[in-house]
Order: sequence, then structure tokens, then C-alpha cells
Amino acid sequence: MDYRQVGRSGLTVSEFGFGAATFGGRGEFFGAWGSTDVAAARRLVDLCIDAGVTLFDTADVYSDGASEEVLGAALRGRRDRVVVSTKAALPIGDGPSDRGTSRSRLIRAVDAALRRLDTDWIDLFQLHAYDAATPLDEVVDTLDVLVRSGKIRYTGVSNFSGWQLMSSLATADRRGAPRHVAHQVYYSLIGRDYEWELMPLAAEEGVGALVWSPLGWGRLTGRVRRDTPLPTTSRLHSTAAAGPPVDDEHLYTVVDALDQIARETGRTVAQVALNWPSRRPTVSSVIIGARDEAQLRDNLGASGWSLTPEQIRILDAASQVEAPYPYFPYRRQEGFALLNPPAV
Repeated sequence: MDYRQVGRSGLTVSEFGFGAATFGGRGEFFGAWGSTDVAAARRLVDLCIDAGVTLFDTADVYSDGASEEVLGAALRGRRDRVVVSTKAALPIGDGPSDRGTSRSRLIRAVDAALRRLDTDWIDLFQLHAYDAATPLDEVVDTLDVLVRSGKIRYTGVSNFSGWQLMSSLATADRRGAPRHVAHQVYYSLIGRDYEWELMPLAAEEGVGALVWSPLGWGRLTGRVRRDTPLPTTSRLHSTAAAGPPVDDEHLYTVVDALDQIARETGRTVAQVALNWPSRRPTVSSVIIGARDEAQLRDNLGASGWSLTPEQIRILDAASQVEAPYPYFPYRRQEGFALLNPPAV
């Protein structure tokens, strides 16, 4: 397992982290992801720590807080050996103060997460979405107070656009507050939008990417194929509409390339698909999940080896799509490209 600093901060994490969205299993949506209880979670955490994983990620919205509760119990006795990341901003109730990133919401969210995680501090606290209703000065100042109090140590964001992240960073600079060091983003071989604007911004501003759903919402496990029925156990049956969209033919083209590389390397399709983003610019950690030990062991097999330049070229070619405006001129036209070469 390799270890990397998150952006230009002093926070160090494993190249693969563990996402605890399968812990708890409360509600129809997260119940479809998994329903791992404390005993099973402790075993998964054991396997992760034995493999060198240090980053464990969750959120208050995962199973209505049950994910944090189960993760906290599973980490009991080894809290100081790991990096715990959690998130808040998405709605956790029907009240007007049950969503967003206002001062009152953030303070209550952090205190509640500390109780559920059974810990005195959160290593990385991330804003789970951009809240346009709350002034950035208020958000930044509140996070500053929480850092100074010792309740959180680093801050980050998740699912921000480029202008939202840049505005947040500029506001922190203007007010002398801690900058966000991490951006939790969707990035996979069937979802490379991160590269257009967010990756160059991360490189310029020193923000590390923590990648969620690197298997494309479960589509790059090797079980989803052309002219083959979706497995009955796939969570795609109930959650596909909520996940990142992908054209079926594009998906199958990428899976064909993954099959080729898997045969060449003796690895599984999922391991190849996970290894690819782990080596991309600005990526600090790729967050993997698992319902059971077998799935976790397979995913952890993405660590400790590298794709060859030719294998990367094949995967890049299969997964490449046309850039949206205003980015396509910088790829198509020489004059534009000379002014601003691509980040990857």
C-alpha cells in the first residue's frame, strides 16, 4: 500500500481508502447497498488495516447516521491508527435546519458525528454539497472555529463545481481561515468529467482528490456485460437512477478493454478498473467499498502493482469521450492546445 499527502496538506492517507456506505443498512436506498452490522464491520476493518488502509470514509446521511455508528464501534481500540473522514450538508430530516451548511447546522452536524463515531476528533470533515443559501463567509468562519476547537483537523468538500470550490478557497484565503485540502469526487473509467476543470484546479490549488464510486456505480465489477442480464444481486436494480449516468455502448467498450487488460495482467476486471484512477494526477486516495470479505479482498488486490504505459493507453482510448464546451477547442485545435496543454 502506498501513502500520499492529501493535496498540499500534511494529511497522509493510503492510496486506497474504505467507504462505509454499506454499514448500517437503514432505509430503502442504503439498504440496497448493504447492511453490515458491527461484528461484520469489525472484520472488514481488520482486513483493511492488515492491508495498510488508513482512510475510512462515511457521512451523516449514510443510513441516517447508522454508518457512522457502526464504523465508530468497529474502530474502537485503534482510533489513533486511522484517518476518519465524514461529511454533512445533505438533508437528514424534513426541517429547514436539517440540511445545508449554516453555522448552526455545521456545529450540530459535527457534534452529532463525534457522538456517533465515538471519537474526540474528525480527521477530515467535508461539505457534502454546495449550499447556495448560506454565505461563504459564514461557512468558512464556522469551519475555522471547529478546527481551532480541535473537533476537526482538516476540511474538504464533495461534489463541488470548479467555481464553487475556487470561491470557497478564495474566501478562506481572504479571511485567513484553513483552506479545503480535499475534494471527494466521482471519477472512473466511465466517468472522466473530473478531468475537464476540477483536476487542473486541484493541481493548481493543491487540493487532493478522494475518488468515490471508482467502479462506476457498480458497473465495472466485471458482472455487467453486453447482451448479458443484470445480475439479480446487483444494487443497480434499485439505485441506478440515482447514480452517475452512462451510455450503455460506451460502458461495454470500456468493459471490453478492461477484459483485455485483465487477461494480460492476471487481475480481475474490478482490480484493473480500480488501479487506473489510483495513478491519475491529483488523486490522493481511491475509496473502495464492500459488502463482504470476498469483495473487499478482491478490491484490495488493486494495490501493489501498476499498469504498463501501453495498458493505460488502451484504457484511456476506450474511455475517452468528447470534451464539453469550453474545453473541446483545447483538445481539437493546435492554437488552443499550445496555450493550455491538457492536465493528463
